[in-house]
Amino acid sequence: MRVKRGNVNRNKHKKVLKLTKGFKGGRGTIFKAAMQGMMRALKRAYRDRRIKKRDFRGLWIQRINAATRAEGISYSQFVNGLVKSGIELNRKMLAEIAAKDPSVFSEIVKIAKASV
Repeated sequence: MRVKRGNVNRNKHKKVLKLTKGFKGGRGTIFKAAMQGMMRALKRAYRDRRIKKRDFRGLWIQRINAATRAEGISYSQFVNGLVKSGIELNRKMLAEIAAKDPSVFSEIVKIAKASV
């Protein structure tokens, strides 16, 4: 007796087409193109979950740099001052403080300047 794969194939196709809903052109409707689009999208999603962390760190550094230069000190001198003064704030928190509470950030900069 032969094996009929009707349900298996249909379910596989449905799963792929559900994932590719909204893709441009045939990538959202044609199974073969959708399969390629799905594989490419999943590969990029995996890669970009790691790249996202790098991008955010760069953004935080840019924000801190802008805020420290407004206070008359460079980013590298500021970070060096933080290390010497024993302040252990990560770049994410420093960027948040610089954006949301500039008066507190200027106090942190003064402490960092004093220890350089």
